[in-house]
Amino acid sequence: MAKIEFDELMSIGIDIGKDTFHLVGFDPDGQRVIRQQIKRLALVATFEKLPRCVVGMEACLSAHFVSRTLRKLGFEPRIIPAIYVKPFNKGQKNDYNDAEAIAEAALRPNLKVVSEKTQEQLDLQALHRVRSRLVSRRTATINQIRAFLIEQGITVRKGLRALKNSFETILEARKDEISPRMRSILIGLYGDWMWMDDRIDKVSKEIEEISRTEENCVNVMTVPGIGPMISTAMVAAIGEGEAFDRGRDFAAWVGLVPRQYSTGGRTVLGRISKRGSRYLRMLFVQAAKVIMMRPHRWPDFSFGEWLTRAAERMHRNKAAIALANKLARMAWSILRHKTAFDAPRDEVAVGI
Repeated sequence: MAKIEFDELMSIGIDIGKDTFHLVGFDPDGQRVIRQQIKRLALVATFEKLPRCVVGMEACLSAHFVSRTLRKLGFEPRIIPAIYVKPFNKGQKNDYNDAEAIAEAALRPNLKVVSEKTQEQLDLQALHRVRSRLVSRRTATINQIRAFLIEQGITVRKGLRALKNSFETILEARKDEISPRMRSILIGLYGDWMWMDDRIDKVSKEIEEISRTEENCVNVMTVPGIGPMISTAMVAAIGEGEAFDRGRDFAAWVGLVPRQYSTGGRTVLGRISKRGSRYLRMLFVQAAKVIMMRPHRWPDFSFGEWLTRAAERMHRNKAAIALANKLARMAWSILRHKTAFDAPRDEVAVGI
């Protein structure tokens, strides 16, 4: 590609890859003046030679690192959700077309962008992702142990604790029925289970320690039902919540609002949208269900009367989702305004 001389740029779109980046840039007249592929290691050297402008990139792995790097160089980076870039794609899908679509999307005046995460947020997010993976693997391991036992004609009642308490007893009582090889396999799986239990406990304790020292987490944990897991996951995901204008916007991002299909002045609301953060949505729903299990304590909370009325007219699961929506909105408000919840909170609403 021949070198192009230009004095200023309007926007640059970066299609981020594992080893290479594809750049497409437009000047103030809307003419494409950059179409270039660079190595990841050449990012700083390349952008140091370019006029300062808006730089768009899709929200993906390393997007926050690239954004922080370019901001230090004086650029205005914008991390864009992939769903907002898709309408600007033209022609066949390739890296240059993707970068061009990103460059055009970055200039939209009402574009909702992803907040740039700090290194502390990324570290906290990594802890949650590691814990989530370990919990998933532990569940898979327990299910496999149960499946192998059923193949031997042995069933164990539901519950993690029931299997853990009876595992050694089963192996000893049924040693004549279980082959030596199967016994060895089961013992190995049980060892994996115990190792994952230990790892999950260590990661959970690290998350709890962070929640006690982080001011934003301490504030959010004053909301009933919200503990170290939700507070740290929320701070890791949205920082101080500046990306949202109001609590309902955050609840919509979490996916706790009804899916809307309205036309011709007729409003149609369906099931919850389930958009945004699946992990946070799961945690908020779990917190809501914990509170729903203790109706005798609802009057202690400022939303107790509302919850009582909601429980009377809604199915239990629907009421739990409505409560999760309310918890999310209250948590955002507390996080954004650095305040505390206005009602007493004690051990009855165990935080998640």
